[in-house]
Amino acid sequence: MTQQGVRWTAEQVLALAPDVSSRRAGSRLGVAGPWSATGANEGAVWGLCKGSGSKPYQTMVALHGLATGSGPGYKCSCPSRKFPCKHALGLLLLWSVDERAVPQGEKPPEWVDEWLEGRRRRAEGKPPERIAPSRADGLNGPGGSRATDRAAASRRAERRAERMVAGASELEQRLIDLLRGGLASADRAGYATWDEMAARMVDAQAPGLAARVRELGTVVGSGGGEWPGRLLAECALLHLLNQGFLGVDRLPDPLAATVRARVGVTTDAAELLAAEEAAVRDQWLVLGRQDSEDGRLTTRRTWLHGQASGRAALLLSFGAAGRAPELALPTGLSLDAVLAYYPGARPLRAALGEQFAPPAPGVVPPGSAVGPALAAYGDALRHDPWLESWPVVLSGVVPIPGADRWQVADAHDDAALPVDPRCLGRTGLWRLVAVSGGRPLTVFGECGHRGFNPLTAWSPDTAEAIPL
Repeated sequence: MTQQGVRWTAEQVLALAPDVSSRRAGSRLGVAGPWSATGANEGAVWGLCKGSGSKPYQTMVALHGLATGSGPGYKCSCPSRKFPCKHALGLLLLWSVDERAVPQGEKPPEWVDEWLEGRRRRAEGKPPERIAPSRADGLNGPGGSRATDRAAASRRAERRAERMVAGASELEQRLIDLLRGGLASADRAGYATWDEMAARMVDAQAPGLAARVRELGTVVGSGGGEWPGRLLAECALLHLLNQGFLGVDRLPDPLAATVRARVGVTTDAAELLAAEEAAVRDQWLVLGRQDSEDGRLTTRRTWLHGQASGRAALLLSFGAAGRAPELALPTGLSLDAVLAYYPGARPLRAALGEQFAPPAPGVVPPGSAVGPALAAYGDALRHDPWLESWPVVLSGVVPIPGADRWQVADAHDDAALPVDPRCLGRTGLWRLVAVSGGRPLTVFGECGHRGFNPLTAWSPDTAEAIPL
């Protein structure tokens, strides 16, 4: 991941998280407040984290494994069964961004020295001395140790699959109870019911289901007279996802991969990039990007277009505690790079691999009229009904403002796309009108069930890419 002595980026730390909930919980601990007795050297990072009990948690991370190709090692006195736990993630995040909070060159305390010595002796095949058995330290030792690690990983995967199946089954029963009770009365229980249901899905290690349950609570709390119909549609999609996951072994492989990803089963980016069949080298044009925050985590969506392959790709990057993600590809530039696509019925998300040259000026991407763009979005939904948005490049379109409804209209026929109402407060819409000046232009954005979200426009005069 990095050389010894070089602090990792926040994105590299968050990539270690076992699931989305751990990433968020770790982000909240990536500040100096709960930490004391912190320190770091070339081999380890350590600290004490204040918890709910009287004694702080002893958290330590070993870094030397990276030099030999194995992952870092973790140990924490908290009761979490996740590796790394949120305290290890928070400590690494604090170390990555604040040298004063986690000073370098410190002498490790005795409890850290004992653990590091135990790791070293196990790697050499020697019995540990005065070292208590560790819950997990991420060590890949020689020979039999690797086989033991693989067997342990297989058992953990089986246990997680059992918990996820139990969670999906429980959620199905709750949806049935909700429908029997009548959707019109779903707003009487308040948000606590949805929050408790989402927490149950987190316990089942199904973060994708938890996120969709929270979305149900958001729909109910949105008010207005249309929320029961929207709630029914979201419940139907969630029911479809549950049934797909409970019968995932009977699905075609691409659809099964989509269902697993939507439920929350992750794929390691390093494994993807190591598989030659998933890697695509191309000249990738940066179409646009957008950041979103939930108060604990900043998520950046960066869209690319392969000039030779014609494929679209989505890169996701994350920043902790309100900090911007590390990945910052300028809109309108072009990269000679390798991407590896995550498996799915319509692969879209990708991991960025090796870059062979610095970013260079790009060109105006090829686009389509409104009709073909809608057809492409519909075809994508046919393969992935849970798709939130689909990237489209529209050419020859004109923005049409309105008091409460904007449109992007085709200059050559009567077709038009409504702009997503959530975009109406953005100044970028007026920037789009200014760039157009009433003339047709090329626009990139995300097409979703609520409408079109424009992200980038290309000037008809200079062909410059202008973020919106």
